[in-house]
Amino acid sequence: MAIIQTTSRHFRDKQKDFFDLADKGEKVIIRRGKKQAYLLTPVDKEDLYFTPAMLDKINKSIKQAKEGKVTTVETKEELNRFLDNL
Repeated sequence: MAIIQTTSRHFRDKQKDFFDLADKGEKVIIRRGKKQAYLLTPVDKEDLYFTPAMLDKINKSIKQAKEGKVTTVETKEELNRFLDNL
């Protein structure tokens, strides 16, 4: 896998080419001035949304809270005891 570096100006002129390279797994680094650089990375569907497994965990947790299956702590000491027992 190659690392391809380009300037922000060249990136603007050839965006499609650089997106295609990133889609193929190439690392594309876009330099902006002398101090800033950005890595062009494709975003997966799971990066944008909760997965079904995560939604299931969230829904189970909401159900537990509604049923009162929660632990309440009011002081720092209670919190430390709770965390020590995990």
